[in-house]
Amino acid sequence: MDVEVAQWLVTPDAAPWLERAMGEADPTSLGAAERLRRGLDPARAAAVLDQAALRRRARAKLGEWADTFFLTHDGLEMATRADVARWRAARLVDAGVTAVADLGCGLGADARAFVEAGLDVTAVDRDPVTAVLAAANLGRPVECAEVAGEALAARDTAALFLDPSRRTDAGRTWDLAKLSPPWSHIRALLERDPGSTPPVVVKLGPGMAHRDIPAGVAATWVSHHGDLVELTLWGGATVSGPLAVARRPRSVATVPDPVAPSPGRWEAVLLPEGHVVAAGPPTPPPGPLGRFLWEPDPAVIRATATGAVAAQLGAHPVAARLAYLTGDDDATTPFAQRFAIREVLPYDDAAVRAWAKANGVGALEIKTRGLGLDPARWRRRLRLKGRRAATVIVTPSLAGSVTLVVDRG
Repeated sequence: MDVEVAQWLVTPDAAPWLERAMGEADPTSLGAAERLRRGLDPARAAAVLDQAALRRRARAKLGEWADTFFLTHDGLEMATRADVARWRAARLVDAGVTAVADLGCGLGADARAFVEAGLDVTAVDRDPVTAVLAAANLGRPVECAEVAGEALAARDTAALFLDPSRRTDAGRTWDLAKLSPPWSHIRALLERDPGSTPPVVVKLGPGMAHRDIPAGVAATWVSHHGDLVELTLWGGATVSGPLAVARRPRSVATVPDPVAPSPGRWEAVLLPEGHVVAAGPPTPPPGPLGRFLWEPDPAVIRATATGAVAAQLGAHPVAARLAYLTGDDDATTPFAQRFAIREVLPYDDAAVRAWAKANGVGALEIKTRGLGLDPARWRRRLRLKGRRAATVIVTPSLAGSVTLVVDRG
């Protein structure tokens, strides 16, 4: 899409064509294209049909925003989920922030959440088409400009939010050196004296190496409906105190975890409920299998908070350097999926095949860690037949590698 088409797309003139495109059973079909081209030139017809298809895809990520957002394929892929954007905005509001500059706003999901939270928002994006669409999504101007170097620090605002571009000419990248703005500039902002800089909040991929997180910078790994979706880094201070201070109480039902993280704190946040656990006690040594096994949420694992969850449960790892926890207490936690261990089998094709045959199991969910096992390939090798379904967890243990027959919950 070029800028001219984007500028038309967000006008009232395009609205009836968007409505027609949304009414198509399959906006990507040749028939839909032919019908809209009877009244529109090919570029505009393609643009409105693309919007219809993208808005349907966006509903899982953006919720009700999807019905009115103007989207691009790359922009939707990189957009923050609505629940996550609202969580982050609430933290800034409760920390006393009143204004924020969203530098690299993309299609505006985070900026939309900032606006809804009552913050004064300045939005910037370097791509002209994206800036046009984001302005329509926000109902306010979006500056089209590069953001780098001194321009980052020169923004006269209470807070800086950066979602650096992870796209290059070769596609999506996880290389910090290829971020835009460059990681060196972002890191310099995060490491500035908290007493002399406004809050700096940076959204990054959740797989960022722990060694690359600057010392003294708070880090939050965010899980949404069990999917590990991002890492947020927090630096700087509020306009009137440390970012750790919550300005006003809110109910957990409306704003999960209102307290922003203190410097150096690592934590996991599970959305949409808003459960929070911080890295704390070290993970205990492994021990024997108990009656239950827990699989911590991936955000808990990345935040090195497995020890805190183990302490909650009275549990221990099944093996060294493994996230599975086990114990005898009939305990539950939002931070880990619980499984009741029904049988312990060898990690052996013949043993598992015989067990499956004896129990009429033909559909087998296979969960595994620490063994390099490909569940799909192992399932084919077992050649299962039967009408029942079951779940097994294949894991190292102090007694060797085992296959655990489990029930969820």
